[in-house]
Amino acid sequence: MERQAYPSDLSEAEWEILEPLLSPARADVRPRKYEMREIINAVRYLQRSGCSWRMLPHDFPPYRAVFYYFSLWRRDGTWERIHDAIYRQLRVKLGREEEASAGSIDSQSVKTTEKGG
Repeated sequence: MERQAYPSDLSEAEWEILEPLLSPARADVRPRKYEMREIINAVRYLQRSGCSWRMLPHDFPPYRAVFYYFSLWRRDGTWERIHDAIYRQLRVKLGREEEASAGSIDSQSVKTTEKGG
C-alpha cells in the first residue's frame, strides 16, 4: 500500500535531480531494504517538522535506517555533493557562470580592553 504524500516529499522533478547524485547500491553487500527516495523524504520531513528521530511517522522507513543513511551521507560527502550540484544548477538558471569567479573575505578587527575578565 502506498502512503499518502507529505508536503515535504520530493517532487518528481526534485527526485530526477537528486537520484543520480546518490551512490548506487553495491553488488557485494545485502540489497537495500528501503527506497532512497523514501529515506530522503523522511530526512526532509524531520528537517521540516523539527520532530525527533524517534517521532518519525510509521509510514516512513524506521528511524534507525533513516539515521544510518543520513550519517553515512554526511561522512562520505553526499550531502555536500547534493548542495554543490543544486547550487551550480541554480547559478546557471539565474544566467551566471556555473562556478563563482570571485570571492570576498572580510577581516574585521575588534578592540578589546586592556584588562581581562
